[in-house]
Amino acid sequence: MSVIQQGTATLRKAKKITVKTCLDNPFVFQWKTIDGKDMHFILQTLEERIKHVGLKKIESPRKKKRSLTKKQMERKCDASTNELPKEEETESHQQKPGWTDISIRRQLAIGVNEVTKALERNELLLLLVCKSAKPAMITSHLIELSASRATPAGQVPRLSETVAPLLGLTSILALGFKKQSDKFTETIEAIIPKIPALEVPWFQYRSEESVAYADTDSSENEEPDELAEALGDELTSQKRKRTESNQPDLSNVILQPLKIKKLVPNPNKIKKPPRKKKKAFSA
Repeated sequence: MSVIQQGTATLRKAKKITVKTCLDNPFVFQWKTIDGKDMHFILQTLEERIKHVGLKKIESPRKKKRSLTKKQMERKCDASTNELPKEEETESHQQKPGWTDISIRRQLAIGVNEVTKALERNELLLLLVCKSAKPAMITSHLIELSASRATPAGQVPRLSETVAPLLGLTSILALGFKKQSDKFTETIEAIIPKIPALEVPWFQYRSEESVAYADTDSSENEEPDELAEALGDELTSQKRKRTESNQPDLSNVILQPLKIKKLVPNPNKIKKPPRKKKKAFSA
């Protein structure tokens, strides 16, 4: 029996769990549910239009390389000399890899990254998001972005299942239609009434005012440059009067306190035991 001498044993101190405090958003944003009839209508219109347009991504076929024996190599060389014209015919019939029509592809924003960039530049007329996106954090930021740009956006179930194979892709989590989309004008006009409006608290009171500002800006931009320079002082005074009269009514806005979160990085982390060094046995 081995006896431990007094004073030799040491106790390991348990490490303190590091906790990080951070501020969290008090508002919870969620996509509004679309009715079953509207969902089927949206998917059917998209399917019909994409088939009619014929937009698809063609990928180059991957050939598997196998190790051939000498006899197989000799047979292949003999067959290749006789079948040269056939191979040229098959290559001519095969389509080139890539999108079938690049001009139509530029009218769409496919994927979360491309959709966010288009929303930041205010280039979209309509945004559709797939419900199968996991985690939901991938598409939740698009709610505030689309509300700030006043673009109708909605979460459609089975979007990726129906649209992705038609476009020759594996999955589509977000699909946006740009403002210069001539091929999809009818589909956009048909889908927009079926999508419910988003609820973002700090953009609700700005819905009517944004339309008024847009009308005033468009009317001012139509004036020629010479008149704008001559009547610069008058325009600035008119703008000041408009801003004073069109100030937002903040009586209905309720301020929410910020939430404080405590995060534990890697709470279920299990440390691996240290590896034992193998001793080299001498012969």
